[in-house]
Parts: sequence; structure tokens; C-alpha cells
Amino acid sequence: MKKVLLAIFLIVSVLGFAQESNQDFKKNELKINGLLLIGGSLEVTYERILNEESAIGISGLVSFDDDVDINYYIAPYYRFYFGKKPAAGFFVEGFGMLNSTDDGIVQIFLGDVIDLQEDNITDFALGIGIGGKFITKRNFIAEINLGVGRNIFNSDDRNFEFIGRGGISIGFRF
Repeated sequence: MKKVLLAIFLIVSVLGFAQESNQDFKKNELKINGLLLIGGSLEVTYERILNEESAIGISGLVSFDDDVDINYYIAPYYRFYFGKKPAAGFFVEGFGMLNSTDDGIVQIFLGDVIDLQEDNITDFALGIGIGGKFITKRNFIAEINLGVGRNIFNSDDRNFEFIGRGGISIGFRF
């Protein structure tokens, strides 16, 4: 009888460990950056969650204000999350960024602008960032992030050797 009970106990325990805790969560996100929207640019981000602690995504920005030096950028990224919820909490990211900026040189003599030379420069940057993502039970998202990258092609004689990325975004996980 003891051998039968021991055999049943071993089988049940082995089957119990064979069960994986397969958490089912939504894996797509769409976000808009509210901080940049106030500043004269529209940034929209799509993120695909790979597993509970990593995701890939792409952000696109278009400026509609002439005072903003960045014309557009497209920035794919990879994120690693450290939170308790799937793909939420504190994160670090690595990103690439194809960007176009207006680089202007203004010459002023005795208070008057005598020469304005403006170049539209396209470059590619590599960078890192940090941030935090918060998600509700109804899958609404709030995110804060900040990052910096270095342009690697046309950064010799210009003002945009480094380029920033950041904001306060809201969105939805679906």
C-alpha cells in the first residue's frame, strides 16, 4: 500500500511541475506622446510585447511647428522591463533613430540678421534610454521615458551631434 501511495504521489507531483503558468495578456500597444504634442510635434508609437520582460517597437515623429528643429524621426527600439506586471514598470531601452533636422547658421551684425543659412540634414543615431510604464486593469497605459543618442554620420560640423528622445505618453494595450 505504501508503494502504491508513493507512486501516485510521485506521478501527481511530476504532473504538477509539468504545468506551466501560461499567463495570457495582450501583446500590442498604441501610444501618443502628449508632451511633444504640446510642443508642436506628433509622435505615435506602436509596441509589440515579446514576453513578460521584453518588447520591440517603433516610434514616428512629425513636427508641425516651424520653431522645432527636428523635422521627423523614425525610431525602432528594444526594451527590457523590470516590473511585476507583464511589460510594465521600470525599463531600459536601446534605440536607433533616422532623423531629419534643420541646422541653421545665423550671422548677426550690430543687432541685424545679415545672413541666414539653413540646411536640412538627415542622419542616423544610436542611443539608450530609461523610463517607466504604468498599466491599468482596463489596459490603459501611461509612460514616461527619456533617452539620448549620438548621430553617427553627419555630426562633424553641426549642432546636432547628440539627439534626445523622451516624453509623457498615453495609450492602450490591445
